[in-house]
Amino acid sequence: MIRFYFHPTPNPAKVALFLEETALAYEAIPVDTRKGEQHSSAFRAINPNGKVPAIVDTEGPGGVETVVFDSTAILLYLAEKTGSLLGSDQDRPALLSWLMFIGTGLGPYSGQSVHFQTAAPAGLDYAVNRYRREAARHYQVLDDHLAGREFIVGKDYSIADISAWGWIDRASRVFKGTESPLADYPDLARWFDNVDGRPAVARARALLGSHVFKTENDEAALKAMFPSNYAAT
Repeated sequence: MIRFYFHPTPNPAKVALFLEETALAYEAIPVDTRKGEQHSSAFRAINPNGKVPAIVDTEGPGGVETVVFDSTAILLYLAEKTGSLLGSDQDRPALLSWLMFIGTGLGPYSGQSVHFQTAAPAGLDYAVNRYRREAARHYQVLDDHLAGREFIVGKDYSIADISAWGWIDRASRVFKGTESPLADYPDLARWFDNVDGRPAVARARALLGSHVFKTENDEAALKAMFPSNYAAT
């Protein structure tokens, strides 16, 4: 059994999609980050970094309960555990490369683009420009790579596609105010439509929407989500 700690944001969405693609038995446990539940001692015992997603595998290696956090680590762990969505042995170098490209580039720059356009104080034009343009550059890298390809790695759908889907699904927030955020990336748009149409995506979305989370960005929520912006008490 997999205990899956989630909030309806891009990185947990990746894990939700993997779980639905593979039909692994799991229990979904919501963590309301605007309420600060990620900072509880119980959750910090699972992820010391205080972020979602995280999983507890009650049947880890050797039958021992195992904790895994960070979406890329979770995808690799679960793919190796199940032997699913890893591609071929020959695909392994490319799989690792694209997973790290998403985990260290596409994801963080997209997240910062969203943050500085929606949560940060007004007037930080340099930061908005910096992160939005870097996100666009990462989109272009993927678009160029996907020309003539159905999937990101090899010939088959893999955890690289799942990982990228989690963030490309939020393109309208990354490029706030853009009517068709994938219009400049036709091959990426084609790939996204292909992945987004999978039945497991609808099930993952249903899971992410199965709990009512706090939506107000009041002072308590901002302190919970962005504690480094506040003096330690």
